[in-house]
Formats: sequence, structure tokens, C-alpha cells
Amino acid sequence: MNVLSRIEQGLIVSCQALEDEPLHGPILMAGMAWAAFQGGASGLRINGVHDIEVAKRITGLPIIGIIKRRLQSGEIIITPTPDDAKAVIAAGADIVAVDATQAKERPIPSAELISKIKEEVGCVIMADVGSLEDGVAAARAGADIVASTFGGARGAFEDRGMDWELLDSLIQKTGKPVIAEGGIWTPLEARKALDLGAHAVVVGSAITRPHVITRRFVKHMKATKSSVACRNTE
Repeated sequence: MNVLSRIEQGLIVSCQALEDEPLHGPILMAGMAWAAFQGGASGLRINGVHDIEVAKRITGLPIIGIIKRRLQSGEIIITPTPDDAKAVIAAGADIVAVDATQAKERPIPSAELISKIKEEVGCVIMADVGSLEDGVAAARAGADIVASTFGGARGAFEDRGMDWELLDSLIQKTGKPVIAEGGIWTPLEARKALDLGAHAVVVGSAITRPHVITRRFVKHMKATKSSVACRNTE
């Protein structure tokens, strides 16, 4: 069974933590990957060679592998070179995800990057996009999967929602399997994505970033309290 069949209609859990976050580190991320496996995840999205190696060894699940690099501008970019893709595959990833947005500083243009990875690594490539134009260009360049990773509102993680219009457009117009990723917070939203025709769903912050989940609860509780107070004064 190929990797696309293994993840089809499934939940892929993104297990990542940046250096300044509470769960950063291979031991904690290994525990998160194991918890996702026990919960029935069909796959994992993992950042960094060491974390990929450990997650693959302990779960055996299909892995979407990435390497995050910080550009001179301070912006973070995902798997920006063929060498990064080679390292991800060597570590045990089954799919390489790349930043396929076009309007961003990068060492190699996205279409050229996808083409080079296909030529030099020969692996399954997932294009993380933020617009329909990104998705169509990535599909033409040879990406095997398109993901709605950069769609939706920017700002705090807890404020971001799925860009349903983008997801539907990618499904209808790229001619590739589309993975719903970015701003999915509930099981009902995950089900909605599959019903729209998504091949699979990636969920990260809503499962694996407890500090973000906590902030989301606190923010909504304060907003509710404020609204109740206003009604009581009417």
C-alpha cells in the first residue's frame, strides 16, 4: 500500500514545538507522537531530522517531514532546499513538505525547488500553499499533494480558522490530492474537510500545543464574560 492510500481519509497530527515553546525537545515530541499513534492518527507531520527519526521508530506511521529554516529577514520557511529534502527522507519521512508560496523571500523559487527535489530525491512532495495560484503552480511543477497550510487569517494561532473557500478551490482545480491543513480546531471541522473532498486532514495546534489551546479557552471565556456583563447592564 502506498503512502497516499495509508493516509487517505485519515487524521495526520502535527507534532512540532518551536525553541521558545514549552514542549520543545525530542523527548516531549516523541511522547506527543506516541500519544497521537495511540489515539488512532493515520500519520504525523514532524519538524527536524532527529524528531523524524524517533517518531518513525516508535510509531511506524507515515510521516510528512519538514525542516524549518529562518531566513535573514527573520521569517521561517519550510524545507527550502533539495538538501533539506534529502535529509528529511534519509531520516525516515515518507513525504516531504515544502513551502510553495510564491510571494516570499527564498533561496530557490518554489517551482524550481519542487522540480529539483523530484529530480534529485525522487520522493513524494507536499506543497504547502496559501492561495489557489500557489496550488496550481505547485501542481504544474510536479508536487504530488497540495495542502492549504498557509490559507486563512494571520495573527495568533488561536485566532486562525480554516480557509474553506481556498480548500474547496484547491480540491476542484489543482487535479491533485489536497490535504486540509491550517486552522482546524474541532472534529466537526475535520469531518467537513473530508466531506468537501480533502484527501486527509492535518491538525496541529488544537491537539499538540497546550499553551495555544489554553490561550484560546481563556480568550473565549473572557469574551463571553464581557458579553454577559453587557447584556446585564441593558
